[in-house]
Amino acid sequence: MKEINYIKRSQYINSVRPFMNKSLIKVFTGQRRVGKSYLLFQLMQEIRIEDKNANIIYINCEDFDFDFIKSAKELHDYVISKRKPGIKSYIFIDEVQEIEEFERTIRSLALDENNDIYITGSNANLLSGELATFLSGRYIEFKVQGLSYLEFIEFHGLENNFESYQLYAKYGGLPYLIHLKLTDDVVGEYLKSIYSTIIFRDVVSRNNLRDTDFLEKLTRYLADNVGSLFSAQSISNYLKSQKSTVSVKQVQNYVAHLANAFLIYRTERYDIVGKRIFDFGEKFYFEDLGIRNIITGYKIEDRARILENIVYNHLIFRGYDVKTGSVNSKEIDFVCKRNNELLYVQVAVELTLPETIEREFGNLLRINDNYPKIVVTEDNFQGNTHQGIQQVYILDFLTKY
Repeated sequence: MKEINYIKRSQYINSVRPFMNKSLIKVFTGQRRVGKSYLLFQLMQEIRIEDKNANIIYINCEDFDFDFIKSAKELHDYVISKRKPGIKSYIFIDEVQEIEEFERTIRSLALDENNDIYITGSNANLLSGELATFLSGRYIEFKVQGLSYLEFIEFHGLENNFESYQLYAKYGGLPYLIHLKLTDDVVGEYLKSIYSTIIFRDVVSRNNLRDTDFLEKLTRYLADNVGSLFSAQSISNYLKSQKSTVSVKQVQNYVAHLANAFLIYRTERYDIVGKRIFDFGEKFYFEDLGIRNIITGYKIEDRARILENIVYNHLIFRGYDVKTGSVNSKEIDFVCKRNNELLYVQVAVELTLPETIEREFGNLLRINDNYPKIVVTEDNFQGNTHQGIQQVYILDFLTKY
């Protein structure tokens, strides 16, 4: 492979580094085009720096050069043919789910401690079934997202200001955008092609779906209602009102397929007082806001939804387990847990109306514990807290939290 200077995604590299050269399979999952392949290339560079004679075996299952590898046996035979006696092999397989029964080969290769294995996939079910069963305790998963805001401004050479934030909110964080002019027509065409690939290759084709018209209506509904609390029943009722008759079960299945392709994230609803997950009601957010915006449009009335989605994605990127909270029937946007510590987050575009201030701060004040509580806004307010609860400017949140 030709040596290329990549902009390093340090958070991921640092997370993987302790497991390199160990007999644990490193599995990278995430939506298409979020940068999994380039992460592999960066890891290869790290290996070459440490071992100039490293035997690196790279397979891109979407590259026509590797089109002859379609089965587990063909994958196994190819890797074995590239190994060198007495030398450790570093095996990188990109989009491994394209190979039928790939689990059998990965399981076999993992038995040899002289193999250091790295694989990527664009489906959340990659680690289900045989792979998880036979490799229990022998793999570690890294979930890869698009660029964080700080990565976005680094990749694009931008200043940290509100104008850069607006570009991020509008166009999203797919890494390839650094090669394009950030204009609506250019970025829009690229994002449409990625969206189509995800829908028709990772959702329709992979799951043998027939009702593509319903799938696109459902996706648009989710894009229009980012951050809204609803159930499969409410979605089904809405679509029926739009002359699209579908069952609750079909809604549940299609939503699951979209989530498995990492197009959307599903967030459970959590009772803070009772410390339990509700059986009904959940929220959905998009992995990439640029894709969300080309589905439904980038509209001024969606500022609050977009802001909430950005905050959610950042919390996930920072390693939090995030749920939607409820305290005495009042909503808390995000209950975030990391290392057994909690953070409560409310999101509002601005805090100018008394009723908005009462809702956002008042709901947090109902929580009877001493964990940090903040309200994230697009207002850059510099002043006192509200009874100990801090208002945090979105740029400060994205760069300091």
